[in-house]
Amino acid sequence: LLPTGLTGNPTYRKVNPADAPIMILALTSKSLTRGQMYDAASTILAQKISQVAGIGSVTVGGSALPAVRVELDLPRINGMGLGLEQIRQAIASANVDTPKGAVDSADRRWQVGANDQMTTPAQYQRIVVGYRHGAPIRLDEVAQVREGLQNDQHMGLANGEPAVLLIIFRQPGANIISAVEGVKAALPQLEASIPAGIDVRIMSDRTSTIRASLQEVEDTLLLAVMLVIGVVWLFLRDWRATLIPALAVPLSLVGTFAAMWLLGYSLDNLSLMALIVATGFVVDDAIVVLENIMRHVEAGMRPLDAALRGAREVGFTVLSMSLSLVAVFLPVLFMGGIVGRLFHEFAVTLSVAIGMSLLVSLTVTPMLASRWLRAKPLPTGGEGATSSGLQAGEAGRGSVARASRLERVWNAIHDGYARSLRGALAHPTLMLLLFFATIGLSVYLYAIVPKGFFPTQDTGLLVGSVQADQSISFQDMSKKLERIVAIVRRNEGVQNVLAFTGGGTANSGFMFMQLKPLDQRRGVQTIIA
Repeated sequence: LLPTGLTGNPTYRKVNPADAPIMILALTSKSLTRGQMYDAASTILAQKISQVAGIGSVTVGGSALPAVRVELDLPRINGMGLGLEQIRQAIASANVDTPKGAVDSADRRWQVGANDQMTTPAQYQRIVVGYRHGAPIRLDEVAQVREGLQNDQHMGLANGEPAVLLIIFRQPGANIISAVEGVKAALPQLEASIPAGIDVRIMSDRTSTIRASLQEVEDTLLLAVMLVIGVVWLFLRDWRATLIPALAVPLSLVGTFAAMWLLGYSLDNLSLMALIVATGFVVDDAIVVLENIMRHVEAGMRPLDAALRGAREVGFTVLSMSLSLVAVFLPVLFMGGIVGRLFHEFAVTLSVAIGMSLLVSLTVTPMLASRWLRAKPLPTGGEGATSSGLQAGEAGRGSVARASRLERVWNAIHDGYARSLRGALAHPTLMLLLFFATIGLSVYLYAIVPKGFFPTQDTGLLVGSVQADQSISFQDMSKKLERIVAIVRRNEGVQNVLAFTGGGTANSGFMFMQLKPLDQRRGVQTIIA
């Protein structure tokens, strides 16, 4: 249904125009021209990479498709009485792809075609563009015919070398790591399908910084879990009791992962940040229930009875704690605008983690406490009891000696806290003044602290634009861009520099600067400066 005179096929892209490229490939060659590299990039590589799952579009830049260029000698044309339109029509009519004839029979008709498309300058040079005194005038008599590009106002550079660039964008909502891995898996086969003289190099890969961020978050999450377990052990000093909240934390997180999978969320920086924040919350419910059960067990109650009674006593308290925490994040959940869209996943993940913690603390924690905790033996009257107590005392003397030092430390901390509490209660006016002074200082600090939409994130990729005077020529702009690339490459923190100019805007250029790993360079703000 489309018009037959379209200069190119229609294109369809599913891409967010605000997204940064997830991957940039550079094609360089010591034996092939930019046009030949562009031909391979646009007709083979870009087409196949666009079909990889998660890829939204592939932009090819830095050059144009090969073409035969005809540069006319205007004084000679005028002297022969030819017109520009006459020459254009002669070239177009000599290169029309139409049937050359037909063969008819009683019941069929065959059209005869031939592949006589002109592809080389030598073929165009023999075209007759007019006659003078009865003699034909051929194209090579009035023009210079040579190999060139459809648009020679393009230039691409990769670390200062002539290059064709493939800028790859993902589909909205697609997983970046999966998309990049799909491209990397397809590259060996794609490289085998293009001329051997072309080198394909990965110049920019956003997954390196994403993987580093995820690794940092995973390390922080593991450290948070270990700290929570360590603090529980220091206060309870019972390995059986410590194992219970130690299992409650991963169980709550695993349940949160299941809910995230059902909601279609992924493990990104925001969701993992919510899990880190939730690590401190999810252990609170389990500790409250466990501490109450331990109180009854130390009083001599059977573990099963203590678990039932302890969970029943604090069930409403744990429920109110969890609901109050979820209520804190409700404003974030219903926040509008860009910030609301970004932090919606954070609020939902954190709320789900708190809900999972509530479920685990009221079910799994009492069950484990009833099975793992041991009842404390109560002293009974009689000589047998005394003898038994002496034997138990002999057996436990070593463990008591080992625990006495830790007990003295905790007793010292307890006594110090008791003294500070008594001092605070003895001076209520001073404490009230400190309270209002803290509020005032908080307001003052909030007013003077710099504010921004988002903190600057070091992704390892810088994007720059170059603007020149409107009257600059493409040749001059190309030279200036080469000088700018050379300046940027001298920075010790820059690993790769990609640049291109042209395409209808001869006075502008764009650059992608891939930085070295963070441990090999300074901060991104220093490099920008």
